Amino acid sequence: MPRFVHRPAPRGVAILTALAGAAALGAAFALEYWDELVPCALCLVERWPYRIVIGLGLVAAVMPRGLSRFLLWLAVLCLLADVGLGGLHVGVEHGWWPSPLPECAAPHITGQSIAERLASMPSRPSKPCDDPTFLIPGVPVSIAAMNGIFALVVAAWLAMVLAASSPRRR
Repeated sequence: MPRFVHRPAPRGVAILTALAGAAALGAAFALEYWDELVPCALCLVERWPYRIVIGLGLVAAVMPRGLSRFLLWLAVLCLLADVGLGGLHVGVEHGWWPSPLPECAAPHITGQSIAERLASMPSRPSKPCDDPTFLIPGVPVSIAAMNGIFALVVAAWLAMVLAASSPRRR
């Protein structure tokens, strides 16, 4: 390999990957806490790939180069899965298809007496999955769409870094 070509350190890439996942989760929790936004069931599912990416990034940071690269490619797949989840959520928000999660439907209050009905109600109000939340007034890009875009950008960056740092065969 020519001397002037810079190969990024796998530990640094792994830590940046974990930080990107933590930033996404941190933003979601901050919006939940400070803006008092209630996440829907699909929003909660969309957080799982980031949790996995954080774990993969942290483990990849302490592994040998070959295993680290493998774990980071798994992180790319997790991020692409989150892009798919974001796309699914945006489709639900626009009414293109129903949500696959039963939690996204209206709550079913059962029971005969008022006391039984009150007991079967959820303790925290839930947000329907087809009700988009827009952060920027006048810009019709929901948080689900922003999540998908962020996951796509991080996945593309990570894939490009990994592809550029792959050992060249002659």
